[in-house]
Order: sequence, then structure tokens, then C-alpha cells
Amino acid sequence: MDAYTKEEQQIEVIRQWFLNIAKPACISVIIGVSSFYGWFYLQAEQEVSREQASEVYTQVVIALGAGDAKAEQKASSFISEHDGEIYASLVSLHLAKSFIKENKLVEAGKQLRAVQSEKNEILTPIATMRLARVEIELNNLDIALQELDKITVESWTAQVEELRGDIKRQKGDNATARSAYLASIAAASNPVVQMKLHNLSQ
Repeated sequence: MDAYTKEEQQIEVIRQWFLNIAKPACISVIIGVSSFYGWFYLQAEQEVSREQASEVYTQVVIALGAGDAKAEQKASSFISEHDGEIYASLVSLHLAKSFIKENKLVEAGKQLRAVQSEKNEILTPIATMRLARVEIELNNLDIALQELDKITVESWTAQVEELRGDIKRQKGDNATARSAYLASIAAASNPVVQMKLHNLSQ
């Protein structure tokens, strides 16, 4: 009887230990495992979502390039559905290009500014450069210059200064245009800019 009582006491001790220590530990393990698989599942879902977005993105871009009558509507819907994602910015760039071809410059500007607002270090300079060209077409030369000032990435210096020179020449400021063309050539030698500089001197 004493042995039986002792075993029961040991069982009770083990049971209490389980309740006090093992159970929380098991719960932690279960939570940890669940979290791991939950994370894995989430990653898998996100990958599927990215692949789907990539497929739809490709379809939208092809439609825009082909001049599909509903392409612009499809692009706008895609941008709304993927707001804040890189694919939305890419479609905005393509949509802006489509608008420019149709001479819908104000609409193009809106798309390019939307890309700017995402502040992507790769896409923002592209959008800003294109926006500056749009503003030139709208004869907003000072605004175009302000846009160029926003591009501070060194690899864009040659293009920025060339366009700055074009704007300054259009404004009749040949001295500043010459300085801009020289800065462009210093950043990257370009026969086209050399010709612009030569013509400016005549």
C-alpha cells in the first residue's frame, strides 16, 4: 500500500509538473511549429500571388503594346488592385507611355507622378525623367527643370544634363545650355550631345 501510495504521489507530481511546466512547453513547441508552417504557408501563398501578378502584368503590357481598346482600362484596374506593389509602378510606366503616344500628356503625367510617389530608387529616376519630357511638351519648361533637379543619382547625370541643356537652349539661355552640355559630356561622352554643343556655338 505504501508503494502504491508512493507511485500515486509520483504520478501526481509528474501530472503537476506537466501542468505547470510541460504543458506550457508543449504549447510553445506547438505554437513554434505552427508558426513555422504558417510562415512557410504564407511564403508559398505570397509566391503564388507574385506569379499570378506577373502573369497578369505581362498580359496588360502586351495589351497596351498592341493597342487593345480595353488595355488602358485593364491597366488602371491592375494598378488599383496592386497599389503599392512594384508591378503597379511598372504598369503605370507603360500606361504613361501609351498616353504619351495618344498625346494624353496630362494623363501621362499623373501616372508618372504615381510612380514617383512610391520612391523606388530604380523606377523613380525613370519616371522623373519622363515627366520632365512631358512637361517640356506641355511647354512647362520651369517645371521640367524642377523635375530634373530631383534626380540626384550619379548614373543619370549625362541624361539629366543633356535634357537640361535642351531646356535652357529652348529658353534662349545658351550660356547655361552650354554648361549643361559640357557636364553631360563629362559624365558620358555622347556624339549627339557633342553635336548639340557644336550647333549651340554657331
